[in-house]
Amino acid sequence: MDAPNTGQSVRLLSTQGKGAFYETTHILEPLGEHDIRVRAVMTGVCRSDVDMMQGLFPLLPSSMHGHEGLGQVVELGARVKHCKVGDYVATRGEPAYADYYNCKSNTWVVVPEADPKYILEPVACAVNIWLFCKPELDAAHVAGRKDMLIIGSGFLAKVFHQVLEEEFYDFNIDVWGSSSREFWGEALVDKPREAYDIVVDLKDTNQIMDVELATEPLIILCSQKETALNTDLSNWLWKSATIKMPSPRAGTFYQSMMHSVSMIEEGQIHVDNVWTNCYNRETNWNDAFTDALNRPNNYGRGYIKWD
Repeated sequence: MDAPNTGQSVRLLSTQGKGAFYETTHILEPLGEHDIRVRAVMTGVCRSDVDMMQGLFPLLPSSMHGHEGLGQVVELGARVKHCKVGDYVATRGEPAYADYYNCKSNTWVVVPEADPKYILEPVACAVNIWLFCKPELDAAHVAGRKDMLIIGSGFLAKVFHQVLEEEFYDFNIDVWGSSSREFWGEALVDKPREAYDIVVDLKDTNQIMDVELATEPLIILCSQKETALNTDLSNWLWKSATIKMPSPRAGTFYQSMMHSVSMIEEGQIHVDNVWTNCYNRETNWNDAFTDALNRPNNYGRGYIKWD
């Protein structure tokens, strides 16, 4: 399979945080012995990319633009095992908005096919909430501390909820949000209804400060805030709260990617109706970022597809 060599430049979609993405170039670095090089096939457009474009999220180096990747392996480092040239891989390697990019060990997993349901990074973010917090969630479940509030009702919340169901937790779950009413039914609430044992905060808002907590609650913070939380932490301190902060940089994330593959293959997580909007890399890639910002009717998540 032909591919650019080390030192060559390839096309890259990038932003300077001034309201738009544009086309520039990315220089391919040498492959480490445990690295792989992939040809971009599909890359999801993350809300953090759009926020970065708008200047609302810290501007990352261009070598980190695009992280929801699905690619095809074109070259292997000398000591790479468990994949071969031609395999499809889900990546959280960067920059996945480049035509070709390198991925380090533990940032990719082999997937069965080039299908948007295997754009795994956002799915793994939800799975990682469970895996990173599993000891605390298990302990709460055993102790009968089952009143949970999820702040946010979108994609992450829905996948996380499916994981809880598959792992046979029987938490009493309220969901504080306004989207996906058909999915959530009576679980969707306009405001918190009680003191909660567990709060899973998936939003960039400060809604968590309005939540009443039970004694010794578990607080799971999954999103950077648009504005700083105005608190002296006294409430959480006097409640003896445990605070967990799952992240794609956590050591559990690679395992979460692996787990996501098997859960999708076995039908335990359903994401077929999540990737609603596909954009061609050659003809309308700009629309991928415009639509992600403006969210037209029936927009779920969008991705860019390379021919």
